[in-house]
Amino acid sequence: MKHPFFKNYGPFKIKDLLDDLKLYHIENLSDDLVHDIRDLQSADKEHLTFFHSKKYHLQASKTKASHCITLQNLAHYLPIECKPICVDNVLLIISQITSKIYPDAVNDDFDNSVKKIEELNFNNKIKYGHNVLVGENVKIGKNCSIGHNTIIEKNVNIGSDCSIGSNVIIRNTIIENNVAILDGCIIGKKGFGFFPNKQKNLRYPHIGIVLIGENSEIGCGSTIDRGSMSNTTIGKNTYLDNQIHIAHNNKIGDNCIIAGQVGFAGSSTLGNNVMIGGQAGISGHLKIGNNVQIGGGSGVIKNIPDNSRVMGYPSKDLRQFLKDNK
Repeated sequence: MKHPFFKNYGPFKIKDLLDDLKLYHIENLSDDLVHDIRDLQSADKEHLTFFHSKKYHLQASKTKASHCITLQNLAHYLPIECKPICVDNVLLIISQITSKIYPDAVNDDFDNSVKKIEELNFNNKIKYGHNVLVGENVKIGKNCSIGHNTIIEKNVNIGSDCSIGSNVIIRNTIIENNVAILDGCIIGKKGFGFFPNKQKNLRYPHIGIVLIGENSEIGCGSTIDRGSMSNTTIGKNTYLDNQIHIAHNNKIGDNCIIAGQVGFAGSSTLGNNVMIGGQAGISGHLKIGNNVQIGGGSGVIKNIPDNSRVMGYPSKDLRQFLKDNK
């Protein structure tokens, strides 16, 4: 499937990609073409993927990718149809390859394509305040309103009947109908993904986007990072209170209610009908089930099954928490 915003400069020969990175020592590289780079679950036979940690061995065993950048001790988990390419630093190599396939995703500077909204043709179908700027490749539906000093940067689709507050910045985002983005939000910037280095930390490109489902609301001062390899998603009819941070690759389900100052580290999945109290923290790469309730101030550091109620740091069953804190 074609990327909605970033240009894919492929296909590339596997051999050429790795030769450009001076990985000449890797043997038996073919002239096979790869058309895109994807995570283990979404990759198909025309894609390159990566596998860097044993905790993803189940996804690795089912991947449909033709080639996989991985470690020598993990290669045996891959299906026979997927050719392993073993390197010493998987994430570094995959970052460099992603930059070659999607070079436009590397630069996250301010968008100098923006123009005053009154200079553009939106057929008078929206209301807007003072100093509203809009970039290239932006679509805005009917009956929308945009507040003062807001910047809709390049690569944004906004559905009908949406309300965008003042002092908002949005890029690389698809917003469905009847969504409210309140004042001061920043949505669609790159996430906090990098490789620590004593000389200079190296950021990796974020080729995902942000998807916000219909009838949702994003509270004042909240930030939602776009995905690194997959998308960051907010489900339908989900309400985020003020000053919430959603890091890259998180998947928030439908009908969720999340109170103020909750923070999500990257790549966690939240089920439907979840309620989270204020100032809770959710660690990365977790799965939180449906109908879960998380008390305010909790620290979630492990998976939570469906229909659970937890509280505390580290979070534990609510009844046990109350018993321990009589």
